[in-house]
Amino acid sequence: MASTSYRPAAISLDSDALRRYLDGPYREVRELTRQLLAQPEHAPVCGLPTAEYRELVMERTRLLAAAGQTGMGFPEKYGGGGDVGASIAAFETLAHGDLSVLVKTGVQFGLWGGAVLHLGTERHHEAYLRRTITAELPGCFAMTEVGHGSDVQALETTATFDSATDEFVINTPSEGAWKHYIGNAACHGRIAAVFAQLHVGDERPGVHAFVVPLRDDDGEPLPGVSIADCGEKLGLNGVDNGMLAFADVRIPRDNLLDRYAQVTETGEYRSEIENPNRRFFTMIGTLIQGRVCVGGAAGTAAKNALTIAVRHGLRRRQFGPPDGDSETLLLDYRTHQRRLMPRLARTYALHFAQEVVAARLHEAFSGGDVPERDQRELETYAAGLKVMTTRHATDTIQECREACGGLGYLAENRFAALKADTDVFTTFEGDNTVLLQLVAKSLLTDYKDQFASLDPPGMVRFVAGQVVETVVEKSLARQLLGALVDVIPASDDERELRDRDYQGELLRWREEHMLASVARRLKAGIDNGFDPWRVFNFCQDHVVHTARAHIERLVFDAFAASVDRCEDGQLREALGQLCDLYALAAIEEDRGWYLEHGRLTTQRSKRITTEVNLLCMDVREQAAALVDAFGIPDAVLVAPIAT
Repeated sequence: MASTSYRPAAISLDSDALRRYLDGPYREVRELTRQLLAQPEHAPVCGLPTAEYRELVMERTRLLAAAGQTGMGFPEKYGGGGDVGASIAAFETLAHGDLSVLVKTGVQFGLWGGAVLHLGTERHHEAYLRRTITAELPGCFAMTEVGHGSDVQALETTATFDSATDEFVINTPSEGAWKHYIGNAACHGRIAAVFAQLHVGDERPGVHAFVVPLRDDDGEPLPGVSIADCGEKLGLNGVDNGMLAFADVRIPRDNLLDRYAQVTETGEYRSEIENPNRRFFTMIGTLIQGRVCVGGAAGTAAKNALTIAVRHGLRRRQFGPPDGDSETLLLDYRTHQRRLMPRLARTYALHFAQEVVAARLHEAFSGGDVPERDQRELETYAAGLKVMTTRHATDTIQECREACGGLGYLAENRFAALKADTDVFTTFEGDNTVLLQLVAKSLLTDYKDQFASLDPPGMVRFVAGQVVETVVEKSLARQLLGALVDVIPASDDERELRDRDYQGELLRWREEHMLASVARRLKAGIDNGFDPWRVFNFCQDHVVHTARAHIERLVFDAFAASVDRCEDGQLREALGQLCDLYALAAIEEDRGWYLEHGRLTTQRSKRITTEVNLLCMDVREQAAALVDAFGIPDAVLVAPIAT
C-alpha cells in the first residue's frame, strides 16, 4: 500500500457523509434512536432521589419498548424484529443518553430475555418472550454471587431435583451464595433466570439456568425468596440492583432452561454434550451478545466525551504569543492535540472493530449452528474488544474531563455522569483482566493446533522463524541482516511510516512474537515439572500483554479494511489519517518493547513520535467534522460547553 504524502493538503470533510458511513447498514435504526432520545420524555435528569429516579428509568424503558426499540433481536413470531444486528446498533446508540436507561434495557431484554431465548426452548419462548419484549414482565439475570463473580463454574446456589414432586428445589447454602448486584431485583423484577449447580440424584453435572418467579402480582417476594437492595452505587443509580437468596423454593421441572440439557420426570439427566466443561462454555457462549453490547456502549460513551472536549477545545482560548492580538485555541496546542487526537483515532478504530464483531454475531445468531472453532473466535474477539473499548472509555472520559478544566468538573457538562456510569463497564460482563486471560488461552489453543497440524516442511519453516527472531534480538549474526531486509524495512524515510502494510506488519510481528515466546515459557515450565496452574500464574503478565497485542492488531485490521472499502475519496483520506494515527500511536506506546526486541532502531522510534505529532496536527484540522459525524443531537448531548 502506497504511503501518503508527508503533509497532505487540508481535507474538506463532509460530516453528514461521514455519519452515514459510520452508521453503516443500520443507519435508519440509529437515526430513529437518536430522534427518540431527543424527545422531551427522554431529557437528561440530574439530582433525583434514588427511588424516583428508578421509577423514571423503568417508565422510559417501557416507552422504548412501546416504540419497538427493544425487541429487534427477538424472533418475529413473538413480536420481535428478528434482526440481532439492528438490536446491537440500537443499544449502542442508546448510550448517547441516560446510561441507567441503557443498562436497565440491557438487563431486561439482553440478559433476562437473552437467557430465555438462547438457553430455553419453544415452551419457554411461548411463556415469556412476548411479555418480556413489551416490558410487561420485568426479569433478572441472577448469575453473580457474593463469593463468585468471574468464576461462574464455582457458583454455590443449588437446584436439586425432587422426583417425587417433579420439581427443582432452589437453595442458597451460604451467605457467599447470595445472588449479588442483580439488575431489576431491588424493585421491579418479577422473575429471574437463576444460575445454579444442578443436583440430580448422585449426579452433579454443573451450572444450569432455571426460571424462578420472585414476586407476586402485588410486588411482594414469594415464599422462600429473600430480596435486598444493594443501595447507592458510584453511578447508574437509576438501575435497581439487588440481592437474592432462596430457601427451599420449588419450581416445576419445565423451568429448567433446557436447550443443552434435560432432566426427565424419572430423574434421568440427558445432554448431547457429554463433556461438562464443553457444555458449560457452550451455554455461556450463547450469552455473548451482552458482552458485545457493553463494548459498543462504552465506545459511544467515549464519543460523547470527545465531542464535548473537542468542541470546547475549538472555542476556548488561553494564552498566546507575546506579540499576538489574540489568545490561542486550546486545540492548537500540541499538548492538547496529543491528549485528544490519538484518542479520537482510537475511538474510530474501535467503532469499525465493533462493526465487525456485531456483524459476526448477527451471522452466528441468524444462521443456525456455528462451528465450534468459529464460535471460539467470535467469543475471543468479543471478549478482547470489550476489554479494549471499556478501558479506552474510562481513560478517554477522564482525559476529556481534564482537557475541559474546571468547566469539565461541572455536572451540567456530563463528565460526572459519564465517569460514574461507565466505570463499572470494565468489570461487568466479565472482569477485563480475566477476559484478557480468556483471549490469551484461546490464542494458545489455536497456536497449539496450528503447530500440531504442520507437515515436516512446515515444521522446519516454523522452527527457522523462531531462530531468526532470536538471532535478530540478540544481534549474534550480522551476516543475516541482508537477508532480513524484507522482514525489517531499513528505509529511514518518515513517509514510509504511513504505509499501512508496514504498520500492520509491526503489529502482527509483535503479536506473533509474544505468542510464540509465552508458549515457549509455558511449555518450558511444564517440561521442567512445575504445576501447570503455577506456571500459568507466573506468566500472567506476559499472557495479558499478548492478548492486548492481539486485540490491537484485530482493531487495526478492521479499521484498515473500512478505509479500503470507502468509495468516497475525501472520506477515505480522512479515515486513512485516523488509521495511521491509531496504528503509530499504538506502536509508540509500546516502543520500549519494540526497541528491546530489535524491531525498531532508536532513530526510527524517534521518527514515529515525530510522525504522530504531525498526524495530530492533520487530524486537528478535521476535528470538528470528525466529532459532528457521531451525530449526537444537542438535546441529547446537553453539555453547555459543547452545544
